[in-house]
Amino acid sequence: MLIKNCNIIYLDRIENGSVLIENGKIKEINPSISEFEEVIDANGLYLAPGFIDVHIHGAGGHDTMDGTFEAINEISKVIVKHGTTSFTPTTMTVAIDDIKKSMKVIKEAKEKGTDGAIVLGAHLEGPFISPKAIGAQNPNYLIPPTLDNYKKMVGDAEDAVVSITIAPEVPGAKELIKELSQKGIVCSIGHTKATYEEAMEGIKCGCGHSTHLFNAMTPFAHREPGVVGAIFDSDITTETISDGIHVSYPSLRIAYNQKTPDKVLLVTDAMMACSMPDGMYALGGQDVVVKEGAARLLNGSLAGSILTLDKAVKNVYKNVGLPLYEAVKMASYNPAKHCKVEDRKGLIKEGYDADLVLFDEDINIKKVFVKGKIML
Repeated sequence: MLIKNCNIIYLDRIENGSVLIENGKIKEINPSISEFEEVIDANGLYLAPGFIDVHIHGAGGHDTMDGTFEAINEISKVIVKHGTTSFTPTTMTVAIDDIKKSMKVIKEAKEKGTDGAIVLGAHLEGPFISPKAIGAQNPNYLIPPTLDNYKKMVGDAEDAVVSITIAPEVPGAKELIKELSQKGIVCSIGHTKATYEEAMEGIKCGCGHSTHLFNAMTPFAHREPGVVGAIFDSDITTETISDGIHVSYPSLRIAYNQKTPDKVLLVTDAMMACSMPDGMYALGGQDVVVKEGAARLLNGSLAGSILTLDKAVKNVYKNVGLPLYEAVKMASYNPAKHCKVEDRKGLIKEGYDADLVLFDEDINIKKVFVKGKIML
């Protein structure tokens, strides 16, 4: 299959060209031969690497915590229509047995495959977080951060864990961060009331990422830089929920200038109401009201989002002033590095998986390919 006459989005530029796909891989860019069995004329549309969402709870009325393969599969089918070609289903702070059940099906989905976006593994959001920065998590299920508790909740699916959100100031957290980061698991600072010093200590112990920048963490102030200050003052990566609700666009611009687009990932933190009408839903067993683009607990706290990654890219491109290739990098290559799959995903490059998205200048998705297969 040849996709011709497309504006190819590379890491640092956009150039017109054509891409040849064979056996699910990008075989050649701008091939010299001209006869092909199947040709798609992109008519000047943009061709981007598929988006990768490393923080997503649900979509289409399904939640990772449903604990079924069907739920993960349905989420994968909903989000692929929005250009997300890979993701890490994200768990919540719930009972250990429920996390273990979800981990089992995430591993199954990773190994067996899905009908939509590819499952790269799991992101565990909690239960080793601070009760003082609980957000939409359930404080009743917080447990001490120990290796034993970790092993109980991941069960036989430890090899499917990509990342874990953890509050570094909670007693025992630093020791666990050291253990898990040595295993290659990304430890992410989040849902935390740490001071700047405690956050920096967490980074020294192995935290290499931070969960939804600005949200559920100590803010930056001139005498107490907080967790935000530690993120800005270190070279760890971070992620933003760029829906214009969780963080204002000027704050996003300041953060991107400080961290640079090389160190930021766009995530959705979407919950089951993503791509669904307004109404009552649930997240981690708690009631959520979705109204006018925002998902909130009954107490008013934001409870994830209904964002999709195509919208996040559009929001950043249109409202923050970044070049399109930078916005795309934050939704593709940076998350690929986070998931340690940057050797085959996240770039339009010969030999890479043909996970691709065609969209117009308003970031309206026209076609999506997962390993060369047309999904939309």
